[in-house]
Amino acid sequence: MASTRSITDRRRPRKGGLLAFAALAGSVTLSGGVATVLAQQALQPAATQPAAQTGRTDPATASDLQQPAPALAATPAAGNADGEDNGLTTTTLQAATQARVAQEVPPGTRIGRVSDAPALNEDMSRLNLREASVDGLRPRLDPTRNDAPGIRLGSFTLKPSINQSVNAENRRDGTSGQHRGYVETGVNATLTSDWSRHQLTVTGQGAWQKNISGKGSTDPFADVQADLRLDVSHLTTAHLRAGYRADREDASDPNAVANATSQSVVQQFSLGSSVEHDFGVLRGSARLDGTRYSYGDVDLDNGTVLSMKDRNRNVGVATARMGYVLSPALIPFLEASVGRGVYDERRDMLGYARSYTSWGGRAGLQVDFGEKLGGELALGYGRYAFDDARLRDIGALTIDGLINWSPQRGTNIATSLTTALEPSTTAGESGAIAYTLTSRATRELRNALVARLSGGLTLRNYPSGSTTPDERVWSAGAGLTWDINRALALTGDVSYERTLRDSGVDSSIAKVGIGLTMRR
Repeated sequence: MASTRSITDRRRPRKGGLLAFAALAGSVTLSGGVATVLAQQALQPAATQPAAQTGRTDPATASDLQQPAPALAATPAAGNADGEDNGLTTTTLQAATQARVAQEVPPGTRIGRVSDAPALNEDMSRLNLREASVDGLRPRLDPTRNDAPGIRLGSFTLKPSINQSVNAENRRDGTSGQHRGYVETGVNATLTSDWSRHQLTVTGQGAWQKNISGKGSTDPFADVQADLRLDVSHLTTAHLRAGYRADREDASDPNAVANATSQSVVQQFSLGSSVEHDFGVLRGSARLDGTRYSYGDVDLDNGTVLSMKDRNRNVGVATARMGYVLSPALIPFLEASVGRGVYDERRDMLGYARSYTSWGGRAGLQVDFGEKLGGELALGYGRYAFDDARLRDIGALTIDGLINWSPQRGTNIATSLTTALEPSTTAGESGAIAYTLTSRATRELRNALVARLSGGLTLRNYPSGSTTPDERVWSAGAGLTWDINRALALTGDVSYERTLRDSGVDSSIAKVGIGLTMRR
């Protein structure tokens, strides 16, 4: 009998544990404090009441369970003194507990199973949750979201666009002024190959103008550039380039012809090649460039035509560079170049032999910090020696570079510096060294709205003793582009340029226009 009693005693905690678990399962709620109190109240009678024999139901216990739910917390469930079973069932206990929850939980609180919580379901079911950004900001910008898909042409993709705009222009030269209104049709296209090795990229743009009011010469232009990249090996890359550009010489240019109704159209034909090889910590490159300059006739206001063929010339330049790789982001380099400019006519209409030889050296730094900062900047010295002894050689400090900077997401700033020789057509004048600084900033104001801001400065310095005054050309511009959709955009632009001379008459040009761009 004693052994039977001990076996029964060992079974009592198990029976009480099952009843407590059933009570806790029926009283789960999203309110953490209420769930804890209900669990303690459900465990109290199960832990204090004695275990009973199976198969008996005490009427007193059943009547107690039919009372309101607070009775569970006020008095323990009744039972026999000798520890007989009260006959509590899981279903009955759950019903009583839910009634208690209905009285204790504030109105509007969601009651249900843990699996009913959608946020908890997602956390328990998904193991590969998306990682947040480093700065904790929600990404909103997609550089390609407004790109038109383009036209597939075999292994090439063509992305053309056409812009139609209405513009107004005001020119002032000293005290005189000239105004015109015109329509402009612009075309832009990019052709890119989709090869597993090598790549061909062709870019083209052009504009045609027609005056609709006022007077003034039109300024059409065309520009086509092609670049073939050859992946010779994983250490060697070669490029083959070809290009064409045509535009009208500006009336404010020092070589512009006075009393002309239309200035000369300048055409440039270019060919080039380069090769770059990685020697480990050293990186070397060699480059050859050739350019053909062709000048059209000038229309004078008296109805005659002035030929400019004595300005036609061919220019070739060879450049070698060697850089030292301090790190993938910093590469200092040394560069040397030599060139030759040969005119079609040995002497111009004034009797000067203007062919020249050029040479120069530079030292600079190439940087690559990813999308935040990249480019190069170099300082050096260049010299131009003319065949005619009556023309003074030109030597000057050179500064060249291109820097791309993104101070924050959605903002890009591109700044370039160039130094170039501009040969003169004035008798006894060699030419000028032109330093040009240009900067262009774009800011994404909205997902479909981009603002543009540009500025520039050109300094033309002539040798000391020259009769031609030095010049400073300031320029500024602003614009907006609203992408209505991938195929249509609305554009607006305004620009201003002013030329200041040490002696002589200053000039200025102001433009404003609005247009519509269609893309494919």
